[in-house]
Amino acid sequence: MPTNPITPTIPLDADGEHHGFLRLPYSRDDSAWGSVMIPITVIKNGDGPTALLTGANHGDEYEGPIALVDLALTLKAPDITGRVIIIPALNYPAFQAGLRTSPIDRGNMNRSFPGKPDGTVTQKIADYLFSVLVPEADVVLDFHSGGKTLDFIPFASAHVLDNKDQQAACLAAVEAFNAPYTVMLLEIDNVGMYDTAVEDQGKVFVTTELGGGGTATAASAGIAKKGVRNVLKHAGILKGDIEKSPSVILDMPDGDCFVFSEDSGLIETMKDLGDTVAKGEIVARVWPADRTGCHPTDYRANRSGILASRHFPGLVKAGDCIAVVAVVVE
Repeated sequence: MPTNPITPTIPLDADGEHHGFLRLPYSRDDSAWGSVMIPITVIKNGDGPTALLTGANHGDEYEGPIALVDLALTLKAPDITGRVIIIPALNYPAFQAGLRTSPIDRGNMNRSFPGKPDGTVTQKIADYLFSVLVPEADVVLDFHSGGKTLDFIPFASAHVLDNKDQQAACLAAVEAFNAPYTVMLLEIDNVGMYDTAVEDQGKVFVTTELGGGGTATAASAGIAKKGVRNVLKHAGILKGDIEKSPSVILDMPDGDCFVFSEDSGLIETMKDLGDTVAKGEIVARVWPADRTGCHPTDYRANRSGILASRHFPGLVKAGDCIAVVAVVVE
């Protein structure tokens, strides 16, 4: 069995605050004996639960990296019981390039699990997480937002699982995160996902969608900063009370939540994020971008709810997801 070549430059199981790198050898044109250096912080104080915190699973999503570099600087060992492993930019090559996927191998980190120890750069990072770090963790928080192509209402989410005790534990951690919206999320493309790999190991898993458009706002970064500390408090790692505010509960029960474009052109969004949507109501129009004098194609909601996500760029391609409608749980 091949051995993963990644080595940490800091101890992963020593008390105190340690800042360093996961070093992945990578021979390339400009550095024959080069490495990909993935920043990591480990903070530990005695025995207790372990939290694994990751951002930039996709490299153009920024709330997670902001919250995690802040946490790595400000969290101190005496404040916790247990261990916190912080990786602000999991797909570090993608993060450096400001891209969703790695510029080295085009790897989508969130479709690369469980990874391969002798695979591509992205597959090696995924394998190290899957085989070394996730087994050590009790709770895993992986930050996401919409990147350059989607925009979301800010939510934390859990998944429907066969193990209902595990599902309940995940939902409790999601509720503790306390984003403005809390969602039971339906994934439309879950093959190779980090989420599934973590959940299959029986871990408590929290994920988010906190905005989009390839940037972070003061509000979305603030939600991330508060949420990560709330999860650590919920896990019994960080001292202090959970900071709570009202959160709207949403469900995404089936594929009718999603609206996909069958046309390429100029998109006109007819509803803003958080707006109420009725079944059959127009949520977006796609206008031909190469001629005038033509009617747009209207795209309608398949169910009633609120607009939870929208396509972000002004131009859309056939096959793009252009709207997501989530159901408010009373």
